[in-house]
Amino acid sequence: MKTNLKSNEQVVLLTREHGFVLVLPVCLFLLGSVIGIFIGTYGYLIPIMLLIYFIYSIFLRRNNLWVVTNLRVINEYGVFSHNSKESPLEKINNVSYHQSLIGRIFGFGDVQIQTAAEMGETTYYFVQKPRQLKDTITQMQEEFKKDLIIQQAKEFSNAITNNTSSSVSNLEITSELEKWYNLKQKGILTEEEYNSRKKKLLDL
Repeated sequence: MKTNLKSNEQVVLLTREHGFVLVLPVCLFLLGSVIGIFIGTYGYLIPIMLLIYFIYSIFLRRNNLWVVTNLRVINEYGVFSHNSKESPLEKINNVSYHQSLIGRIFGFGDVQIQTAAEMGETTYYFVQKPRQLKDTITQMQEEFKKDLIIQQAKEFSNAITNNTSSSVSNLEITSELEKWYNLKQKGILTEEEYNSRKKKLLDL
């Protein structure tokens, strides 16, 4: 992985394309070798070119990475050049995966990420253990939201305790916000109700 991590960032999952992507280059090389034998003069150039393509495919697979951290999803790719694309966890709206029959047998599939950013929708193909990638992103999103709530709770409590007329403690504020957040996650509180209660607590 070549992307530099932030000071508070940790890698949770690193995965790449399944080895199935090398099946086609191998088959082409074997077929080219057979054809080269029958062609005779200069026929050896065909398997040599296909061997180069096979080696290129190996490096392409090696450099095509998908990394999930506690802050974002990073996609690195490229052989002769380095390319990187990332999706912040807070911008991801939906994550899904698809496995064909062959994909289920060999353990690969496609993962689709929908974001609120300009890129909109991104699909990662031939991913190793696509369900693990999808579940890891979802889990990190939940933990990111919880960490954000705790951080907001601390900021709110600090703001309130600076007001000498307030009798609410930091611990009580944090506890209340976490309780309301859990109720929101369960669908008992709507987003509007949660934000309204949070604002009232800040105005105490």
